[in-house]
Amino acid sequence: MPDPVVKSIHLPVTNTPGTIRLLLSLSLSVLLLGCQTTPSKDSAATAEAPKQPEVAAEIPRTEPPRPKIDLSEDILYKVMVAEVAGQRGHLDISVENYLELARATRDPKVVERATRIAVYARNTEAAAEAAQLWAQLDPGNPDPHQILAVMSLRQKNVEETLVHLEQILKSTAGEFRQKLWMIVNMLGRERDRDLVMTVMERLLSDHQDEVDAIYAFADIASRMGDLNRSLELLTKAHAMAPDNDDVALSYINILQRMERTNDAITWLEEVLAKRDSNDFNLRLAYARLLYSAQRFDDARRQFEILVVAAPNNPDVLYWLGNLYLQTNRIDDAELYFKRLVDQDSRFHNAKYLLGRIAEERKDYATASVWYESVQSGDYAFDAQVRYGLLLGKRKSTEAALTQLQSIDTSNQAQENVLTEAIAELLTGEQRYADAMAVYDKALENRYDADLLYSRAMLAEKMDMLDLAEEDLRLILTKEPQHAQALNALGYTLADRTNRYQEAYELIQKALTLEPKSYYFLDSMGWVLYRMGKHEEAIDYLRKAMALTQDPEIAAHLGEVLWVAGDKKGAQQVWETALKNTPEHTKLIDVMKRFTPIDNPR
Repeated sequence: MPDPVVKSIHLPVTNTPGTIRLLLSLSLSVLLLGCQTTPSKDSAATAEAPKQPEVAAEIPRTEPPRPKIDLSEDILYKVMVAEVAGQRGHLDISVENYLELARATRDPKVVERATRIAVYARNTEAAAEAAQLWAQLDPGNPDPHQILAVMSLRQKNVEETLVHLEQILKSTAGEFRQKLWMIVNMLGRERDRDLVMTVMERLLSDHQDEVDAIYAFADIASRMGDLNRSLELLTKAHAMAPDNDDVALSYINILQRMERTNDAITWLEEVLAKRDSNDFNLRLAYARLLYSAQRFDDARRQFEILVVAAPNNPDVLYWLGNLYLQTNRIDDAELYFKRLVDQDSRFHNAKYLLGRIAEERKDYATASVWYESVQSGDYAFDAQVRYGLLLGKRKSTEAALTQLQSIDTSNQAQENVLTEAIAELLTGEQRYADAMAVYDKALENRYDADLLYSRAMLAEKMDMLDLAEEDLRLILTKEPQHAQALNALGYTLADRTNRYQEAYELIQKALTLEPKSYYFLDSMGWVLYRMGKHEEAIDYLRKAMALTQDPEIAAHLGEVLWVAGDKKGAQQVWETALKNTPEHTKLIDVMKRFTPIDNPR
């Protein structure tokens, strides 16, 4: 049974050296540094204080004098009871004893400890009393005023809040800017947005000619979600200090949050035109904005300028590598990712992308080495999964399954990815029944659209059309606008049944949702072909081919052209596709079916 703490802890307390050491080992020795019989810092153990969300960053200052206190039995007893109670979760007892110690000793360190424990225990009355005493004893310390300001704010007492915030700015230690941002960080955590904005407006009314004050107010407005007010304040701050990078970067950040990326680009171009061309931080922001706007060539040119100025800057190297990947300049991308890894082996994202490059080249051994070396970062989980899949290609399916099944997942999304990977591995080995069992187990007693979709595609491959339709219709029952399910069901009905009108209607709905999807355009072309509408089918299939040179679309287009009488056009489409994907089985099969005399390979 648990050992509850009660107020009457009957222990013999004497002032023998052994007893004092025992008691001090249960308390914070720093609280008693002002006592006459205090041991040294190195010889006394300390207990960890609860984390206080309201306490701001420490500002260098002069510590107040501490009183000389006799280390009496009563003090030691109360310290011990307070600490043991706190460690056992009885915060009310801890607060009561520390508050009594604070009143009796008036030692700033004891009072600080009492305040923080009272705040942690959410004992408003005790926290207010202790913080007021702390502010009296240590007038140069902003911490008690922060606590009192927050308490006043949550009681919607604007005047009292301002008293303590003004005390921080005017009377406590530290530079104005440092104390100002302490207040910003404190107020930025509060939930009453209107109240925070009112307090900040009043607090900075006498500092309208100071850039730091305007910038800080803009930051608060941003945190409170008032982006228009933040932009207005940043515009004023920029006019006052056009060379201030922090203000400029904040301004474009707000424009991005307002989904005005093009405006941010235009504004920053004007700023850069007036600045030194070597202004690294703003040019880096400009390059990132261009990337956000999908102006990849322009972004790449900016990063190429930046890499000359800062050849070892990890941000620049990483972004440039990604941009080269974006434009399929694989060798250049590899060069920059390797420079990153050579510079610091902790760049795990770069290692993962090097693995992807090696895998794309079918250099599975090198890819595996890169994936295995990814220990953290955004792609750590993906790297483990891809490493497992590559084991299937390099060694055996069983080795791959063992690796994949050993991967720990931290959420349902990762669990789904792992399920898909294992099923994909088994499907690749034509172990369809085993793959189906993996999906069945994952979908036991729960709905998941992604897994249902994948199971439906596997069911179609296994000629289990009833299950495929059942899964896709379940998705559409739950999510009627699920474009992929609409298209998949429509295509399956068009390709595997004679329910063409139903298929057409499903695909038409999918295209309404995503009119530029080449998958959906291909499906529409295919169902029109099955309905005998060849010219319309060709039109849709050509639209799909204009978006991507997918060999399956080429197989469809060639077939429709052939049946429509354009055999030369069909041959041209097939042969062009075959040059790019010489191993594509569906393309080869359709060519053999329509040109049986000539081997298309």
